[in-house]
Amino acid sequence: MIVQEWLLHGGRFYLALSLAMLFIAAGVQAQKTAAADLIFLNGRVWTVDEAMPEAQALAVQNGRIMAIGSSEEIGALAGPSTRVVDLAGRVVMPGFIDNHVHFLNSGMQLLGIELRSAASEEEFARRIAGYAAKYPGRWITGGDWDHESWPGAREPHRGLIDAVTPATPVFVNRLDGHMALANSAALKLAGIDRNTPDPPGGEIVHDPATGEPTGLLKDEAMNAVFAVIPPSSEAERLEGAAAAMELARRCGVTSIQDVGSPEDLQTYQTLLERGELTVRVDCRIPLGQYKLLADAGIRAHFGSDMVRIGSLKAFADGSLGSTTALFFEPYEGSSSRGLPMDIVLDGRMETWALAADKAGLQLSVHAIGDSANSLMLDIFERCVRENPRWDRRFRLEHAQHIAKKDIARFARLGVIASAQPFHAIDDGRWAHKRIGEPRCHEAYPFRSFLDQGVHLCFGTDWSVAPLNPLLGIYAAVTRRTLDGGHPGGWIPEQKISVAEAVACYTRNSAYASFDEKIKGTLKKGYLADLVVLSGDLFTIPPEKIRELQVDLTVLDGRVIFERAAGETIPPR
Repeated sequence: MIVQEWLLHGGRFYLALSLAMLFIAAGVQAQKTAAADLIFLNGRVWTVDEAMPEAQALAVQNGRIMAIGSSEEIGALAGPSTRVVDLAGRVVMPGFIDNHVHFLNSGMQLLGIELRSAASEEEFARRIAGYAAKYPGRWITGGDWDHESWPGAREPHRGLIDAVTPATPVFVNRLDGHMALANSAALKLAGIDRNTPDPPGGEIVHDPATGEPTGLLKDEAMNAVFAVIPPSSEAERLEGAAAAMELARRCGVTSIQDVGSPEDLQTYQTLLERGELTVRVDCRIPLGQYKLLADAGIRAHFGSDMVRIGSLKAFADGSLGSTTALFFEPYEGSSSRGLPMDIVLDGRMETWALAADKAGLQLSVHAIGDSANSLMLDIFERCVRENPRWDRRFRLEHAQHIAKKDIARFARLGVIASAQPFHAIDDGRWAHKRIGEPRCHEAYPFRSFLDQGVHLCFGTDWSVAPLNPLLGIYAAVTRRTLDGGHPGGWIPEQKISVAEAVACYTRNSAYASFDEKIKGTLKKGYLADLVVLSGDLFTIPPEKIRELQVDLTVLDGRVIFERAAGETIPPR
């Protein structure tokens, strides 16, 4: 009787278990065949995946790439609620990953004064006067002026604006961020006069006739004014972030590698909590703050798919436009070789770099001149020699002027060349005036980097250059300078192909932030971050690439931007 009861109850148990297993199996099967959320058909799906370079169609489900294939195969995955986009021959490709932006500061500049397009000293002064009249007493900052675009290309003087800003402090920067103009009100607040000495790594420019400061401050000399500018409020930062994200959506930028601060990270966290963050962020904080991360046990690539941290930013030198980039040989007509930053001069760069690398944090260092890049390669070599082995992925930001002997060192050390190609067609207008024609042939060596196996990735350095990645691709492929002076390309032997430039802006930038296994290519299971372009950049003449528009931007499977008829990407 006991055995019979056991068999009876046991039979019921196994029957229930079998039924449960059938229901589970049915659920799994249903999940496998569930309809796609979003489908793209009848186009060119450029995957940046060597195993399957292109296809006709793509399906998205639950924020991930569901399938890639023919329009017939992918069309079969549609359901009643699936949105189907007919590409009609257009290109869909991975969302752009910008390798170097100053995102929140640039967003706040979108809300402020714009000086980059000022075509003369007079226009520069008029815009500042107008802003001061509209916002009396408010600090005027940002601007991104470019004196190389003015007749005569003279550097500005505070005398241009003092009369129209007697009670308004002004501190507006050149577009490269390594030189800024302060008016007399700002200099007084900062305590700068004719007797103030140059700080290490900086220069206070003086009028040769009077000995008084002209108002121009270079690199570390700018810190005295920064110290007296009132900090932005959280509300202002959120407003700037909203403006920046709107522009990013219009440009097809779905991920950024930001040069920011711990305060910026807090703003991104607030946006994430509110469900308002529409760009993935890899946040880099200053190298001098590495102990904040190291002491907390944070290593490279820490965080979520939306917000990551673990990379550190430092500056080895200044910029070419401000004649503060550090070179082996002097600038044309000068005895100056540029300005190494103060942390290079006093040894902190090397000490901090060794300690941060040992803690498993990624080093990401600004280096423009050939000497600055070589110096940083020396420090990276010491890190490899003295610290335990790990997947470091050193980065040199900009990597603009490289001695031929050092390109092989980039490859051997696995150093990522984190470049911004728009700078090439901007600098190409006047670089010869700074360093002479022969040295220009070592500038922006994209072809040489790729040929020698260097990891090359692209971005914009926004707001130094426009956020639009299509302009960067155009620059890398054509190298046509902005003044039209080099129709065949400035240093044309360094041109690269459209496919290579796209890879630099997607897959290679994902690698630079340790994300190549989840984004940067269109592959089943990868994050559904996509961009649809208005035309086929692979078949149109390269000089037409800058005319293309972003028709659709998708983040995490959601359409976050759709272009209206006639709408164009804003110039900033």
